[in-house]
Parts: sequence; C-alpha cells; structure tokens
Amino acid sequence: MSILVTGGAGFIGSNFVLDWLAQTDEPVINLDLLTYAGNLENLASLEGDARHRFVHGSIADRALVQRLLAEHRPRAVLNFAAESHVDRSLHGPGAFIQTNVLGTYELLEAVRGHWAALPASERAAFRFLHVSTDEVYGSLKPGAPAFTEQHPYQPNSPYSASKAASDHLVRAWHHSYGLPVLTTNCSNNYGPYHFPEKLIPLMIVNALAGKPLPVYGDGQQIRDWLYVQDHCSAIRRVLAAGQVGEVYNVGGWNEKPNLDIVHTVCALLDELRPRADGHSYKAQITHVQDRPGHDRRYAIDASKIERELGWRPAETFESGIRKTVQWYLAHPDWVAHVQSGSYREWLSQHYGDGATAGATPATAATPATAMQAQGST
Repeated sequence: MSILVTGGAGFIGSNFVLDWLAQTDEPVINLDLLTYAGNLENLASLEGDARHRFVHGSIADRALVQRLLAEHRPRAVLNFAAESHVDRSLHGPGAFIQTNVLGTYELLEAVRGHWAALPASERAAFRFLHVSTDEVYGSLKPGAPAFTEQHPYQPNSPYSASKAASDHLVRAWHHSYGLPVLTTNCSNNYGPYHFPEKLIPLMIVNALAGKPLPVYGDGQQIRDWLYVQDHCSAIRRVLAAGQVGEVYNVGGWNEKPNLDIVHTVCALLDELRPRADGHSYKAQITHVQDRPGHDRRYAIDASKIERELGWRPAETFESGIRKTVQWYLAHPDWVAHVQSGSYREWLSQHYGDGATAGATPATAATPATAMQAQGST
C-alpha cells in the first residue's frame, strides 16, 4: 500500500507528507516539479527514509505519471500540485492555465487509465483527492453567509479561475467516467514552510529585516485562517471517510481582517524578538494602493466536514499564529535559502529591484512591494 502525492515539496504538500509519515508507515511517492515554491529543504528530515520516494517531474507529464502508477500501484492520488499566488497570476496567467488546468487534465487522464485497469477490489478502494481553494467561490459581502459547498463558483483572478476549472474537470471525470474523486476547498493556510510571498510569512520576514510591512488599502480584507497541520488532518479524514464525488470545505473558523493579522504578528515579534530600538514592529506598517480586483472577504462554512466526518480544527488562531512565528524565528537559514535564487530573480523581474533590496523601517513601501503581501492560500 502507498499513496502518490503531487506537489509534495510545496507548502501544504510538504506539510502533508511530513504529517502523513509521522502518523503512518504507509509509503509516499512524491511528485513535484520544484518550481520556485517547491523546496526539497522542507523534506530534509526524510532524507534516507525508505517510506518517502521523491520524483522530480510534472503532473502534465502523462507518461511519467503513468509509469509511477504502474510501478507503485498507489491506493490513492492526492493532488496538491498547483500554481497558487494571485499576484503571480495577474502578471503571468499562462503558467496557471498550464499547470492548474492542462496539468490537472493530464493527471486525471493518467489516473483514469490506471484506475480502469485495476482489479475490481482495488478499483473500488481507489481514490483521487483534489486539493483546492475557497477563492473559486469569489468574494463575500459583509454579513453574507460563509461559503458552503453549494455556493456558486465566481472566481475573480486568473489563479482562482484556473483552480475553478480544475475543480470542474475533477467533477466531470467523476460523473462522466466514474473516477472515484474527492475535492477539498480550503481557506487561507498558514504555518511552517510557508513561502514568504504570502501575508503572514512576509510580515515576519520583512519585520525582522527592518523592511516595510505593506498592507493593501485599508487592510480590512477579511480571510478565514487555517493552520496548515489542521488542513493536513482534514485531508487525511476526507481520504479515509469522505463520500466519493463529494466536496468538503475546510476552514479554521477564524475570519480576520488582514490588518488585524499584521498587528498580531507584530505583537508576537515584540514579545519574542523585540526591536533593538525598543519600538514596536507596528511602526513598519505602511498602507499602499490596493491591488486590482482584490476580493474583499472569504469565509468558509466548515459545518459539513464536521457533521459528516467529525473533523474540526485543533488549533485556535492564537495558538497557531504563535507556533508559526516561533517556527520562523527558529529557522532563519530556511528563510534565507528560499529568498535566494529564482525567487529573488522573479521579484526583481516583476516588481523591480526595490522588492529585493534591503530597507529600513522608514523606507516607504510601494504597491509593487505589497503585491507579495496578500496572496492566495
């Protein structure tokens, strides 16, 4: 018995692989293309572990996926592989179509062929679990009910549109071909190994470096926040007991404005790693022009997964954010490594040299710098 995980060197995928192998001895075949956000350093603790086999490659490489399925005969495929940053999708939507739409298609076709050829007992037990986002549902107005699984899809960015398309493909392969699929739509994840283009890790990294903490507009964009290890436990539960063909929304029951998140991070850093001058890190907060089409509010109603599968998040936001800040303080080498090379080149290309240069707390942030601050899940 084994599972095939795609995108298992990225933020959520690597956390899932580490969590899976901490919970069970069932082997993992880990397929990842290692684009800028894929990082084998996330999986360094598994070096030499026979339960983990890493394969460098793309979900769009149907022949490679077919070979892996034939060789390892996994009982499940879990698809974490995706381009997943709104701001990058605004600058280069083609990569999102290529990976999230065409890549998902190629993966589904490889899996469908493998599944159809399995003996009846293995075919009945097989699962394809597709990991998606709440951003496919669009933006909520203040006071509107949170997203349920019945909420219509209304994606507003190239990223969310490409993920919506991938969700539709997964649904269609179930209804058209009988492929036993499960889909999860999660809210904003945070925690260890989060690439520092997203809000929480960027605030931590910039604060410690003495750089501006850029906040879009009034900072009142609301997101639901989910600690990544809670997300991992939800995926394990859906894989084990989810009903084939169903969608499960996974959220943390933590709706908070972005500005509140930044204030919380600053307060924790003031406590755990005070500035040398005695001032609060809040002095580095700089409001900048909002990004085009910025969704105002996301909120997940995670009642279904609790009602049907008995899952609820174990972490409060207060406990999860403290663990997250502590992790980044304890891993400066990881932060330094992921900010080098192709990541810095990309920042320079799309946002100018100022996005990677050093800065002081008094330096004004620009909208370009802020573009990394409040991305997607």
